[in-house]
Amino acid sequence: MPRKTRMYLPGVPVHVVQRGHNRYACFFADEDFRYYQHLPAEGMKRYGAELHAYCLMTNHVHLLFTPHQPDSLSRLMQHVGSLYVRYINRTYRRSGTLWEGRHKGSLVDAENYLLSCYCYIALNSSARDETCVYVPLSGIMTRAEWLDQKL
Repeated sequence: MPRKTRMYLPGVPVHVVQRGHNRYACFFADEDFRYYQHLPAEGMKRYGAELHAYCLMTNHVHLLFTPHQPDSLSRLMQHVGSLYVRYINRTYRRSGTLWEGRHKGSLVDAENYLLSCYCYIALNSSARDETCVYVPLSGIMTRAEWLDQKL
């Protein structure tokens, strides 16, 4: 039986959260964060989506995407998740699942909630030294640069 695909509205931003299994760590070293950061690019080209911001926490990730097709995000997250799990299992000589089920995606009302979603992603990690990147139309900015510009 084919896998069910979650559908999203093309052109409507989505806040995606994916947690480590049992809320355990899914990033163990700096190299893991760096590896994960490069995974969405190929998937976005292949499946059609834009990435606006992301935050990689020790035990979960926050991503803010806009899909181009109804199944873009589901296919993209499956692509990213499977490549990353394969990398982690090979690197740490482990087996089994890393993620706590499928990703969770919430539609973002761009007019009323998009800025709040950016801020939530930024402030979610402000107490910790986590990997956050904001991708405005003008290019990649750090959390501090982005917050200074918005405040």
